[in-house]
Amino acid sequence: MTSLDTSSATPTRPVGTSKAQLQARKAQVRPATEGWEQAKEPDGRPLLQFKSPRVSQPPQHLADLSLPERQAKLKELGLPAFRAKQLSVHYFQHYTTDPEAMSDLPKERRDDLVKEMFPTLLTEVKRLTTDNGDTIKFLWRLFDGSLVESVLMRYPGRITLCVSSQCGCGMNCPFCATGQAGLTRNMSTAEILDQIVQANRVIKEGGLGGKRNDGGHDAERVTNIVFMGMGEPLANYKRVMNAVHRMAADVPEGLGMSARHITVSTVGLVPAINKLAEENIPVTFALSLHAPDDELRDELIPVNSRWKVDEALDAAYNYYRVTGRRVSIEYALIKDMNDHPWRADLLAKKLNARGRGWVHVNPIPLNPTPGSIWTSPEPHVTREFINHLIDAGIPTTLRDTRGKEIDGACGQLAAAD
Repeated sequence: MTSLDTSSATPTRPVGTSKAQLQARKAQVRPATEGWEQAKEPDGRPLLQFKSPRVSQPPQHLADLSLPERQAKLKELGLPAFRAKQLSVHYFQHYTTDPEAMSDLPKERRDDLVKEMFPTLLTEVKRLTTDNGDTIKFLWRLFDGSLVESVLMRYPGRITLCVSSQCGCGMNCPFCATGQAGLTRNMSTAEILDQIVQANRVIKEGGLGGKRNDGGHDAERVTNIVFMGMGEPLANYKRVMNAVHRMAADVPEGLGMSARHITVSTVGLVPAINKLAEENIPVTFALSLHAPDDELRDELIPVNSRWKVDEALDAAYNYYRVTGRRVSIEYALIKDMNDHPWRADLLAKKLNARGRGWVHVNPIPLNPTPGSIWTSPEPHVTREFINHLIDAGIPTTLRDTRGKEIDGACGQLAAAD
């Protein structure tokens, strides 16, 4: 537990003290782990895991393959290539792997085909639903016993799924429940996609409540994806991008989603950000910044020891320059740690130095934990932070957080059975 540095906290304004000086004296809490021990390198720095451990991978699934690869696979099984399209339609359009529902396939081959092309990847362990039914958190058990979570959220006119891309996470951020477990392994392309297919099945069966009662449009499937579940997406680059391309591909190749409605986030893996810019697919890119100064970000986001704030912002700006897509800056507001007005001013200064119109900031009040240093600021502090950004000309929107009551909000995914 880190104690509060009260030496700079002044309860009343002394004579001759400016407002700026008072802001500078706002209490500063330093990041620290609570209830767990952070993994460290021999030199004492937080351990970073960029590569997945060498462990068994899940069996190959239809969703791991491109359509031509599926066709080749079906030929190996002694069936005509067009059966691949039929199987793909069942999975990506009808969200089923039930052989009894595949009446267009030879009856004597259905069970074998399903076993071969649709091995079980995600088994639902637990489902938690908010009182109004508009948010569901799923706990999935993977083939090797690993646990991951995804969160399904209904909004007016759209449905968002927060997906996981790794079992655990190797970025070791002290305020994130996922990071406390370390990295078990990367998830496969099909494991990532199966979260969406199974969510779509739940929606189709009427399992997601919270529908509109004003006569407006309700989405009937997942329309938006955010890679903000468990894991660092850009540390599992190849499989995540395969999944993204499959999401955006038309049925039967994929899910037929809009790439613009897919958000890929990162804590700042600069080479991978620059690689993403060259993918030629217009996803939304989000940088989880959380501090504009290296001194604090080194402690909050250990990967900042590799790529500093300005390097991450340069890469984010490059993404905008190459793609024309506005970048999102995610900023978890943590009481007395990174919510200082001067930090809002510094963030605005750094963003404006790279131009106007290229970025949008999403402050997110951290989900509060009673008695913890990791908690959200008071509402007036949040408003002041946002106002400083807006006054500097930075488009800023306070993020709507969902699922706090079921531990399904940002930073809460821990995959506990």
